Amino acid sequence: MNTMPTFDRLMNPLIEALRRLGGSGSVDEIYEKVVEIEEISDDILAKLHDPGHSSQTEVGYRLAWARTYLKKYGLVENSSRGIWALTTKAKEVTEVDPQDVVRSVRDQDKKEPPEKKRKRKKQDNENESAPEEDDEWRARLHHILTQELSSDAFERLAQRLLRESGFVQVEVTGRTGDGGIDGKGIARIHGFMSFHVIFQCKKYQGSVPAGAIRDFRGAMVGRADKGLFITTGTFSPAATKEATRDGAPPIDLVDGDQLADKLNELSLGLKKELVERVSIDEEWFEKL
Repeated sequence: MNTMPTFDRLMNPLIEALRRLGGSGSVDEIYEKVVEIEEISDDILAKLHDPGHSSQTEVGYRLAWARTYLKKYGLVENSSRGIWALTTKAKEVTEVDPQDVVRSVRDQDKKEPPEKKRKRKKQDNENESAPEEDDEWRARLHHILTQELSSDAFERLAQRLLRESGFVQVEVTGRTGDGGIDGKGIARIHGFMSFHVIFQCKKYQGSVPAGAIRDFRGAMVGRADKGLFITTGTFSPAATKEATRDGAPPIDLVDGDQLADKLNELSLGLKKELVERVSIDEEWFEKL
C-alpha cells in the first residue's frame, strides 16, 4: 500500500490482525500485524501525525481511531493493561461495513445525554490509549528530547534511565568514538544472573531504518551479550525484523512512546499532580 489509509479503511485489517494474533494483542503487536496484512510501505509508515511534537506515526494515530470506533461498536474491548481483544460479537462477524460502523457510533454519541457523554469520555481517557487521551505532556516531552536536549544530555538521560531500571556499571562511551556505541552496562536479573549490554541512543524525528540497526549490531558483535537501541522516534517494520533476525545477536528496541512511559513510571523529569475535581452526587439529591 503506497497511500495513507483512512481510519475506517483500517477497521477490517485490525479485526483480521487480532484473529491472526489469536484473538488478542498489544497495540504494538496489532500495529505490526496490520502493516504486514496491508503491506504498508516504509514511506507511509515514516510519516508522523504531528511532526516536531510527537513520535506517533500517522498510521498509528488512525489505527487508534479504528480501535475506538470498533470498541464503541462492540467488536473489540481492552483491558487496563492495554491488551485488546475481540468480543464474542466479533467472532460471529466475517467483516464489517466501515461506513456502517462510523454511522452507528456517531448516532450513539448524538443520543447520549451530556452528563453520560462526559462520564464516558473520562472513562475512555483512563482506559485506552486512543486519540481522546490527553497527551499534552507527551508532546512537550518529545519536543524537549528532540529539540532542546543536546546529544550529550540525551546520552546521560539514557544512562540515568538504565541505572534507575537496575543496571550497574553503566558508562557513556559515545564521546570516545567507540564504533558508534554510546554506552555500556550490566543488567542484573533477580540478583543472580547478569549480562553485558551495549546501548545506542539516537534522537530521531521519524522512523529508524533497518540500516541503523545493522550498523549498531556490527559495532557490538563480540563485545556484549545484548544490544539496546533507544530513540525518540519509531522503528520501521524492517528495523524491527532486523533486531530479532535469527542467528544474529539480539537487539532490544525502545521507541519514543516506550521511552516516555518509562520516564513517567520512574518519575524522571515528570511530576504527577493531583487535581481537585468537584462532581455532582446525583443519588444524594434523589434521596431528599
